[in-house]
Amino acid sequence: MLPALRTARHSVQTPKFPSYNTTATPVVFLHNRRVWRLYSSAAAVSKEIPNDDTATPTTSPSGAIKPLSDSQKQFLDSALRINHAGELAATLIYTSQTPPLVRSHPHLRPLMAHMYDQEAGHFSTFSELLAKHRIRPTMMYPVWVAAATALGWSTGVMGREAAMACTEAVETEIGGHYNEQVRELLAWAENAKEEGKWEGLGVEMKQLLSTLRRIRDEELEHLDHAVENDAKEAKPYELLTNVIRAGCRGAIWISSRV
Repeated sequence: MLPALRTARHSVQTPKFPSYNTTATPVVFLHNRRVWRLYSSAAAVSKEIPNDDTATPTTSPSGAIKPLSDSQKQFLDSALRINHAGELAATLIYTSQTPPLVRSHPHLRPLMAHMYDQEAGHFSTFSELLAKHRIRPTMMYPVWVAAATALGWSTGVMGREAAMACTEAVETEIGGHYNEQVRELLAWAENAKEEGKWEGLGVEMKQLLSTLRRIRDEELEHLDHAVENDAKEAKPYELLTNVIRAGCRGAIWISSRV
């Protein structure tokens, strides 16, 4: 299972869904200061939790110990850090898109609020996992905050089709990313069974697998909503989505290392 490190209670401040007057112009970098406080707090919490390398194993029915390998620990550290950064970016995209979008399309406010609420829940989940398992957030937070806010605001100003194309592009990459993580965890379980060292996944790892599947499905739900709302009618669709998808892949690669 995941390294069973002592759980730390901490306050997670998620960027809030905008309640702006839809005729007002939002401040593009409204959440930067709040986000930086969150980053500093999470990083501080991870330093305060003592390292307990003796509490990382899972046990088989026979009582044998099966600890995570170094490569598995590195994979989980990287995956959770990427997920945390990605979900923060998603909340900022929606909070930035919503004011200009609902000003011209007020009927979209419930949908935007629904997608934001799910992303905020994802972000809270990964914030807790990072603090619990002493995983530092990415050092690129300030850059991703600025980029996500600018992307959300600019596509919102471009109109409904562009905003939905942005969601389609982001969720295509993120859905695939979560699928890779799910496949990796399932491969661990299968390999362990074949080696006869343990049976399946430990309780905590099963919970993580279930969480990743649920979040993946919700992200793909957002993709469906985007397509239903004319994402593919955006001009220029191919250029816009390809640039956004390339940016997502670059952010994932960088966040996995920095």
